[in-house]
Amino acid sequence: MTSAAQVNGTVLVVDDDDSVRSGLYWALNTDYRVLQASSREEACALIHEEDIEVVVSDLHLPPHIDDIGEGLALIDVARAQEPPLQVVVITGSDSKRAALEAVRRGAYGFFEKPLDPAELLHIVNQAARMRLLEIENRRLREELSRPPGFIHLLGASSALEKVLKQARSVAATSATVLLSGENGTGKEMLARAIHEESPRASGPFVAVSCAALPETLIESELFGHEKGAFTSATQTRKGRFELANGGTLLLDEIGDLSQTVQVKLLRVLQERSFERVGGNKTLAVDIRLIAATNRDLEKEVEEGRFRQDLFFRLNVVPLVLPPLRERQDDIPILAAHFAAKSAQRYGHATPELSAKLIDVLQEYEWPGNVRELENLMERLVVLSNGEGLGLEFVPEKMLRILPGIDSQDESTLEGAVEAVKKKMILGALQSEGGNKVAAAKKLGISRSYLHRLINDFGI
Repeated sequence: MTSAAQVNGTVLVVDDDDSVRSGLYWALNTDYRVLQASSREEACALIHEEDIEVVVSDLHLPPHIDDIGEGLALIDVARAQEPPLQVVVITGSDSKRAALEAVRRGAYGFFEKPLDPAELLHIVNQAARMRLLEIENRRLREELSRPPGFIHLLGASSALEKVLKQARSVAATSATVLLSGENGTGKEMLARAIHEESPRASGPFVAVSCAALPETLIESELFGHEKGAFTSATQTRKGRFELANGGTLLLDEIGDLSQTVQVKLLRVLQERSFERVGGNKTLAVDIRLIAATNRDLEKEVEEGRFRQDLFFRLNVVPLVLPPLRERQDDIPILAAHFAAKSAQRYGHATPELSAKLIDVLQEYEWPGNVRELENLMERLVVLSNGEGLGLEFVPEKMLRILPGIDSQDESTLEGAVEAVKKKMILGALQSEGGNKVAAAKKLGISRSYLHRLINDFGI
């Protein structure tokens, strides 16, 4: 699997010194397409003409090279793009105040001269990934603006889009649909979306899980019963087919139906009529049937557990929902959506998701699919108590996926050193009330190095 940490795109380097621009170019061109500009005016022209992720710029630019006005103006132009471009500022050791002003104006971060290629590449990688998250958040807002029906089926991966395109086409008809997919992929949500996008949207949407009902009750649940049909039938009761008349009926986990009920269901699909349990009056219904299963029904047919004629009746329009592990591009969108949803529920501010967290979420296999991701994001929001979401409360089984960010095996020298580093950083941040400048001073390291360690450890 390709690492989720891999970032590509275009970086614009801006400096009036040819040698500095050359150094920046050679430090970045292996990982990025690099454009160059020697002035704010030239840089602004490229920003409007090219698709750029990150701008790396000196603050002192011609024609007013003695002050930082040109550099700050370039930051304003970059951040005014939609979505905003990330800016990394070049500064000298005697220009910290100017760099802090640049950060206040919206720059992602800064690094000091002389150039350290590894540090520069690390900061640009982080800035590029932040840009990617902003793009994903924008896409999320666009997803949320969709009309009712498919509004909750978030994502833009090719795997999901293929299914949604088919679903939108079939929604306008009354054709029977068979939804397949692993547990937690959103089959009921897709079924509801099809209903809400259909001419039957004003009618009822009735869902029933065939696996949740004992065989002795499922006929009564589906078709209803007459008073006195059995000992506990003290009054006549409508079944799910009657309740769904004029609308849509979802039969979830249809592979769990017994052979007896399969025969009766086949008749309903053929004749669109049935009798209640204990009754002799034939009732006609006008429904759109959607069936869902996490089983391979073709295999069930081959092994004699599911009727072939019923399978053909159900399999008019088959739709297969992809598992979350095949929708890596959708994970940042879904995670941000679920985090925002949980934050609203618990009265917290909408949290930011760290790049390290996104890495882990995209590399995990997600056996529980979207449902598992939603539960995890709710847990992180609750435990983080309104703070940004990092790796602190992520389960150990997920942290083992990416090298360098597991739970630091202290039985090795490297693991022990990493554990001590993390402990010292946490202690310094806590003692300084979260002030990173003061914490860096306490630790005897530069602020940019502390910033890198914070990202590395997912703090």
